Amino acid sequence: MSDNESTEDGVDPKLLEILVCPLTKGPLRYDCEAQELISDQARLAYPIREGIPIMLVDEARSLDD
Repeated sequence: MSDNESTEDGVDPKLLEILVCPLTKGPLRYDCEAQELISDQARLAYPIREGIPIMLVDEARSLDD
């Protein structure tokens, strides 16, 4: 995969490297199956829609449910 290619869902790998949780500013991990970016510190999952990470706390799903 070249630097310009995207992952299966269309998210640029370089973008995934620099994104942080907007709430904690901590690292995120990518869940390919659920199409989400997971913040373990905040216990939130940010959705990825059409290859675009939705980095809004109001749009995130709580992992504590």
